[in-house]
Amino acid sequence: MKKLIFFDFDSTLVNNETIDELAKEAGVEKKVKEITKKAMNGEIDFKKALEERVKLLKDLPIEKVNKAIDRITLTEGAKETIEELKRRGYLVAVISGGFDIAVDKFKDKLNIDYAFSNTLIIKDNKLTGEVVENVIDKGEVVENLAKKLNIPLKNVIVVGDGANDISMFEKAGLRIAFCAKPILKEKADICIEKRDLREVLKVLEERDYDVKGDSKRD
Repeated sequence: MKKLIFFDFDSTLVNNETIDELAKEAGVEKKVKEITKKAMNGEIDFKKALEERVKLLKDLPIEKVNKAIDRITLTEGAKETIEELKRRGYLVAVISGGFDIAVDKFKDKLNIDYAFSNTLIIKDNKLTGEVVENVIDKGEVVENLAKKLNIPLKNVIVVGDGANDISMFEKAGLRIAFCAKPILKEKADICIEKRDLREVLKVLEERDYDVKGDSKRD
């Protein structure tokens, strides 16, 4: 049977928050970080928070967008973890409330099977301060891809760090909070505090995790 694992992107698969890096280039870092913090802690609706932050990026030139993305770095152990999961037969997906302009770069770099994210609207080589409609709902994405691949949700593993990951945690068979906010830890089966994604492999090994989404020792 197929095995499927989803990784959140910002502050999980990579060390950065993409929108915060963009905000540095736009000179609105403090304002954007305040909104990001509230969204990740579940204090404000994520879609509303995203729209507010993207508005602050209006007229940011594409060359500055690319400069910001170049600062994004992979989390320790990310490359090795993805390679090992694929060797074990997992299908690997990355899912982000952020932007495809960053996510797709790392999808290709890591040979990830599926990527889902939002799209910034660009006009005349500048950001318009808007995103394409249909902002990502992570729970729906998990459910839809699992259905498409004919994989029961109990066989799906998710890894994330913030409040906007709750919807995908509610769908999955194994939920791993990675250096996460308290609100997400409450929804998790496993909490990893060491910032090294190879800890995910250790969790699967320790639980003797099989494709049915249960421990073989259960």
